[in-house]
Parts: sequence; structure tokens; C-alpha cells
Amino acid sequence: MKRTFGFRVLVALVGVGVAGFIAPRAASAQDVAITNARIIVGSGQVIPSGTIIVRGGKIVSVTVGTAPTQGLRTIDAKGMSAMPGFIDGHKHVNTGPNEKAQMQSLLEAGYTTILSGGGPGDGNIQLRDKIDKGEINGPRIIPSERVNLRSTPAEARAAIQAMAAKGIKHTGEIGLTPEPAPPQAEIEVIKAIVEEAAKVGVQVNVHAVSTPAMVAAIDAGVRRLVHTPNKDFTSYEAAAKVGATNSIVAGMIAFGAPIIDRESPAPAPVVFPRDNTPRFRDGKSWPEAIAGANRDPSGKATGTEVGYTILNARRIWDGTNGRGFSWSTDQNYADLVVLEHELKSFSIVFSMADIHKIMGPNSAEYVGMASQIGTLEAGKLADIILIDGDVTQNIYEMLKTKVVLREGKIVVDKR
Repeated sequence: MKRTFGFRVLVALVGVGVAGFIAPRAASAQDVAITNARIIVGSGQVIPSGTIIVRGGKIVSVTVGTAPTQGLRTIDAKGMSAMPGFIDGHKHVNTGPNEKAQMQSLLEAGYTTILSGGGPGDGNIQLRDKIDKGEINGPRIIPSERVNLRSTPAEARAAIQAMAAKGIKHTGEIGLTPEPAPPQAEIEVIKAIVEEAAKVGVQVNVHAVSTPAMVAAIDAGVRRLVHTPNKDFTSYEAAAKVGATNSIVAGMIAFGAPIIDRESPAPAPVVFPRDNTPRFRDGKSWPEAIAGANRDPSGKATGTEVGYTILNARRIWDGTNGRGFSWSTDQNYADLVVLEHELKSFSIVFSMADIHKIMGPNSAEYVGMASQIGTLEAGKLADIILIDGDVTQNIYEMLKTKVVLREGKIVVDKR
């Protein structure tokens, strides 16, 4: 009897011990208090020193000063800025041999959400599922699927139905002819896509790199536009149309800007040597290598993309009262280098407060998750990054991410 009783007691004690061990681990993963942080809420509010409480993967409270933290894993963020995790509304990602390194690169740069730029959808789903199951470390992946614009309206409708059946809620970029303007055949297909997508809850993302293409897409019912026009200067009237229709441009504006003496470390697909040579994002000579380069009458690349995108970004921002411009990069080399490259162009025409809004709530709206991410507010998913420094000062402070939480789980910790 004594042995049996002792054994039962031992089992009970071990059970309590195991439970006591497991529960704190679960709490440390999702129940977190971030204290002494400079909090960039994302709505325009900045809390000089405050506390964020996270439970069950969601933000419970964001307060000025201190808050009760009993039973929570505490992260002392003194000297750091807390921001919503970065959102990239257009980046080509997919399952493949480099997926682990690429996803880690994105996380360490501060990204917690990526909208895939163009499928194929099955590969996007595989990548998303690997991350969600914990097989690889990575940001949230929103899958997309390709739609062939060179099809009939009926074929395009069928493609939308097929992607919706897979659970994919976004088209990849659908490229309209930029110059002189999209032909009527493309417009008819786009209209069919928009109509069918509305029936099944799919967001249509259209690649429009000229003002005529952007306006034609909006007139056809498209409300999500990939890339800032880089073929021409956008008029005030066209910018106002973006605003009047509540459309949003996923604003990559460093597309035409050369990369000079900024080495991209391995294992990035493209590595740039420090040899004082301007290069396009594929590592080839700038401006000749710019995809679809603007050319003079003799056929020589002009490099004017860099000027068009910067001015057009500001014009669209002004024409939409700051609502119609969001963040994307569309570049596949080391993501911290990509982030710096893009921010340099943004800083020419936007304040730091503007940049925070563009990368936060505007980008959350673009990807269809405004109620869940993009700001640090109670009820939202705890996608939070801690950056070493004051990100209200300049863009370079935004390149120093130390801690990344995705839905309250610490996925990067470089402290």
C-alpha cells in the first residue's frame, strides 16, 4: 500500500511539475509585457514611454507609463521603439530551396506580413503552411494566384473561381500595357476579373506602371494598384481619382534608383559588390537593366523612372489625403538592404510620421487586414517589432530591428 501510495504521489507530483513547466513556456511564447518602450502606435500617436500587454497572441492594452505585468514574460524595451511589424504588399515569394533563408531575412528586417506578388498559388500555400506549422521561421504569408490577362473574359472568370476554391483571396499582379494605354481587349478581361472576384471575395491587384494604365484600371473597378507609375508624371486629376475611389497604390518608389556601394550579404539571390558601379536590382548595369526601361528616341535607357516615382508618390499621397499610398518592395536581395534602399527614396518626399502610416495602417488596408494588423492597439494581433533607437528621427533608425513578435510569439531576438 505504501509503495502504491508513494507511486501515486510521485505521479501526481510529476504531473504538477510537468504542468508547471509547460504552462510558463506557453505563457512566455504568447503572454508578454513590453515595458519602457517608445511606442509608435501607427495612427500618428507616439507614446514616449509605455507598456504593451499581450495575451493569447493579441494586444490587450497599450498604455502610457507602467501597467501590471504579473505572470507575464517581460521584455524591457528601454532605449527601443515598438512599432507594428512591417507589411510588404507586393513581394515575390514562394516555396523553394531558398525559402528558409529568405523568410529569416524578411523577419530580421522587421517584416511580419507579406502579400505574395504573383503566385503560383500552390507554392504560396505550401510556403504559408510550412511557416504556420512551425517547420520554418517566417512572416505571415498571404497567397496569391496568377491570372492570365491574355485570355478570354470567360477564361479569366474561371481562373478567379478556381483560386477562390483553393482559399486564395488575392490575384497576383495583373500587368496592364502601360504605353500608350491598355488596349480595349485587356480592359474587357479586367472588368470580367473584377466582377467575378467581387462574387467570391477575391482582391484584384493590378500592375499599373503608367498613369493611363492606373486610371484605366480604376475605371474598370480595380482598387488595388501595384507600383507607383514610373513612365510619366501623374496629374493632379489622376491622383484625385485614386482618392475619390478609395483606391490604394502599393508604392514601391525606389524601382528606378540605382544601388551603389551597398553590399548585399549572402545568401541573398543577388549580391552587389562595392565597386562604385550603379546597378539595377538584378545586379546588372543601371539604367540599361531597368525592367521595361524608359528610352530616348535612339533607344538609350534614360533612368527617368527614379524621378517619376518619387514625384508621383507624393502627388498620390496628397491626392488621397494620405490614405491611398502603401508599402511594397518587389525586390529579392538581402531584405535589410532592400528596406534601406526603399526608405532612402521615401525620405525625399515623406516625413517619418508619414512613412510610419504608409508602412502600418495603409499597408494593412492594402492587404485586407486593417482590423487585425498595422497599428498597436488593443484587440489587434501582436505583430510587434522592437527597434534599437528612436524611429521618429530618421530612416536609418528603422534598420536596427532587435526583436520580432508575430502574434505574440518571439520569432527573432537579437538582443
